[in-house]
Amino acid sequence: MRTEFLFSYGTLQLESVQMATFGRQLTGTRDVLTGFEENSLIIEDEDVISISGKATHTIAKFTGRAADKISGTVYEVTPEEIESSDKYEVAPCQRVAVDLESGIRAWVYVDGSYVLAGS
Repeated sequence: MRTEFLFSYGTLQLESVQMATFGRQLTGTRDVLTGFEENSLIIEDEDVISISGKATHTIAKFTGRAADKISGTVYEVTPEEIESSDKYEVAPCQRVAVDLESGIRAWVYVDGSYVLAGS
């Protein structure tokens, strides 16, 4: 089975969101996303609010500054689980590949208005 890495700094770390999105609780390790800062994102999708229990989520905005860091968790998931997480995330979130502080290349959902070139 092929493994993908998914970095979460927000609601995908919640057990209730993992169970609704992946059908299982994920096990991960702490990691850091560099060059991004967190902003608030108002959620209007009632299904997403119901799953997360929150009407405001966080979203990563690319800054390119090494001093900007977001702590979170990196999980090993299947390609099918990545597709499931795509369905959970709302606009303007866009999935991009990044290199985490640990050196792991992982998918992460960021503000699509600030997508990295070549991701």
